[in-house]
Amino acid sequence: MSDNQASLTAGGKSLDMPIKSGTIGPDVIDIRKLYAQTGMFTYDPGFTSTASCDSALTYIDGDEGVLLHRGYPIGQLAEHSSFMEVSYLLLNGELPSQQELADFSRTITRHTMLHEQLSTFYRGFRRDAHPMAIMCGVVGALSAFYHDSTDISDPQHRKISSHRLIAKMPTIAAMAYKYSVGQPFVYPDNKLSYTGNFLKMTFGVPAEEYEVIPEVEKALDRIFILHADHEQNASTSTVRLAGSSGANPFACIAAGIACLWGPAHGGANEAALNMLKEIGTPDRIQHYIERAKDKNDPFRLMGFGHRVYKNYDPRATVMQQTVREVFAALNVQDPLFETALRLEEIALSDPYFIEKKLFPNVDFYSGIILSAIGFPTTMFTVLFALARTVGWVAQWNEMISDPGQKIGRPRQLYTGPTQRDYVPLSQR
Repeated sequence: MSDNQASLTAGGKSLDMPIKSGTIGPDVIDIRKLYAQTGMFTYDPGFTSTASCDSALTYIDGDEGVLLHRGYPIGQLAEHSSFMEVSYLLLNGELPSQQELADFSRTITRHTMLHEQLSTFYRGFRRDAHPMAIMCGVVGALSAFYHDSTDISDPQHRKISSHRLIAKMPTIAAMAYKYSVGQPFVYPDNKLSYTGNFLKMTFGVPAEEYEVIPEVEKALDRIFILHADHEQNASTSTVRLAGSSGANPFACIAAGIACLWGPAHGGANEAALNMLKEIGTPDRIQHYIERAKDKNDPFRLMGFGHRVYKNYDPRATVMQQTVREVFAALNVQDPLFETALRLEEIALSDPYFIEKKLFPNVDFYSGIILSAIGFPTTMFTVLFALARTVGWVAQWNEMISDPGQKIGRPRQLYTGPTQRDYVPLSQR
């Protein structure tokens, strides 16, 4: 076997399969010809050991706690950049110049308005509809309102639809919230930043002036940056799979939103906040710590540990300081937040959590911050979808531009009945 090949013996045959290397991270074994040569497939539920594509967008090393966007560490981006700048980076591959960022921000700003008929579309939902249900429906309907940018073979159409999705998602999310609480929709304000505009559309009312609090705007912008992309997770893979069939970009992003809605994916920050509410006050923490250590107790500490990160979640490091900045700016006095900070302190010093690598993750902090700002838990996943849209769009564009991309077609291990003859109804 050569250095760039792997050897496999299956069904009495010995095969050499190419080993492919990326710029960073583990090598992969190219098994595309495995079925043709052996009549066998690989079996990998959840695709946890399978690379489904090439990508130059995001790199994660869970063991070392590394997250890079186009090579830039997430900590540096969250500290020094803005969500608009990170969006440009993900879409175009490089950080923008001052003029490029100004032009990109202006383009996004000019696309924030929604077609006025969509206001009527919102009113077709029940008053108590979940904001994610509304978001799924409205984003999926965008292709009916903006069908002039759905030709995926046209690079200009792809560019326009990408800008429209990134620009309109805050408006869609804010309107979903306003509809759920019975308040009038607030139109975008082009004088504000991307994040400041979203805050105004969400919490502003026509009867009075809305003032954006800089610390809150900065905190939410950071949350958007930290959730912008996360490699080939479930929702991103859903967007790519839908896109592989040639579906229009609005339908693909709606599919991603539907996948994100699952509690195992986008609902972790809500679960973490609900856990804090269950604990209640700092004096009850130790009791719940002991419960978490008891294997026979179903209670689990939500917001700790991560499926990918086996070290400290690099996004959580940024959020630690942000929590305190928001609390100070809003003068937060709530046992819930005191409990969160005390729980964080205990978990970072307890040998059990250190040994198990159960460090606070980004969901632990983001839920606390969003709640302090005033968002109900039903909006948490909506905000996740808003931020992740740029990642989905960038991944979709990368896939469409890849000459080697094919329609997704996972295989299966069939375990049903073998062939049998039909029995007429009268004989059964």
